[in-house]
Amino acid sequence: MTVTDGNVIRFHLQVLHGITVKNLEKRKERLFIGGVKIFGVPLENLPRTDNPLIEYDFSFLVDACSFLLERAGTVGLFRKPGSLPRIKTLRAKLNRAEDCVTTANPYDVATLIKQFCRELPEPLFPPELHAALLKAQSLSEGQERTSALQLLSCLLPARNSSCLHYLLNFLSGVSERSSENLMTSSNIATVFVPCLLPPPNKTEMSESRLELRVLVLRTFIDNPHLFGKDPTL
Repeated sequence: MTVTDGNVIRFHLQVLHGITVKNLEKRKERLFIGGVKIFGVPLENLPRTDNPLIEYDFSFLVDACSFLLERAGTVGLFRKPGSLPRIKTLRAKLNRAEDCVTTANPYDVATLIKQFCRELPEPLFPPELHAALLKAQSLSEGQERTSALQLLSCLLPARNSSCLHYLLNFLSGVSERSSENLMTSSNIATVFVPCLLPPPNKTEMSESRLELRVLVLRTFIDNPHLFGKDPTL
């Protein structure tokens, strides 16, 4: 997305929905020196997938989601925690670039995905967009609300957008099996709020504010095809 595109989107948000969004701060490329580390490192330092159809996604997320999608009927997936000793072992293997996901326990892999998202230096939804996302979710008219959320999703940095697009499509697939796994889109969104839209302070942890965050994620999980799609085009 060009700077002009971003300005046009911000203009539409202001005029159509009364939402003001500042330019996102330009992220500095961080130099990472070391082995194949997966957790707690910036997106630009992560190992990339060999899938030519995915520009920015990286191997761990693709491998983990592909593994779990085949086991999406697992009851309580993402809600039920994995084994801490097994997860510690898996993390060490992943950081050594060992292929271990395909033989792991589904609950352990689900926990690793949450840990991965939660331990990123910055959330996949940049903090600068959180207030605007909540304001969009608070709009009274359904179509206006959806349109505003779509426009905001178009402002994400390319790497964040690519990773979120992949993750939201995956989570949508898991929610479609809720009759088996008992994890509706609302359940999944609730579990992922601390990982993708973490409240920055106690004020933002009020029940009403947390509910708005859940609803934002639920909208994109229920409609992953709308994420990153400009509704004005």
